[in-house]
Amino acid sequence: MLTQVNYEVKGQLAKLLATEDLIIENRKVPTAAFDVEKRVLTLPMWEKASGTVYDLLVGHEVGHAVYTPREFNSDNTGVPQSFLNVVEDARIERKMKLKYPGLVKSFYSGYKELNSRDFFEISDIDLEEMNFIDRINLYFKIGLHDVSTIIPFLNDEEKKIVKMVSSTETFENVIEVCNYIVDYLKSQEEETGKD
Repeated sequence: MLTQVNYEVKGQLAKLLATEDLIIENRKVPTAAFDVEKRVLTLPMWEKASGTVYDLLVGHEVGHAVYTPREFNSDNTGVPQSFLNVVEDARIERKMKLKYPGLVKSFYSGYKELNSRDFFEISDIDLEEMNFIDRINLYFKIGLHDVSTIIPFLNDEEKKIVKMVSSTETFENVIEVCNYIVDYLKSQEEETGKD
């Protein structure tokens, strides 16, 4: 049963976890976001989401506050922003679960709830046809938390890259893995002639 989310309490939770006085904004937006430079955490005002989903959102976005460098910008790295976002999201969520073990259940239950509502809009698509970076993103968001959704990786190299993503410790590691993914995709494109 969904109850009314107390946005003020979730904002205070974010500040406590981040150990800084973040600016918290609750707005009608499609998803949560964190501006690493301005230190603004935006939480969506969703009609149908449990407090657990909001704990997941807070835990995730605070992970950016704690671990993502303020100069986080794909322009400085030479890799696509979407790749950086996916690999960095996997890193910060893993680190937040280690730092705050109480968040593990929130991540597990929150992603399971979002998946059951088809938040990721995958119910009518063939996951093998998705591009590789989206499959990585889904694996770390729901593949680890909801065994009813199996995210396919098509060869040993893709599986190797997933392991690389799961072991990033620093932002520099994130950039290295992103560069590796770019090189892998270029080699696949040359092999198959597909973009």
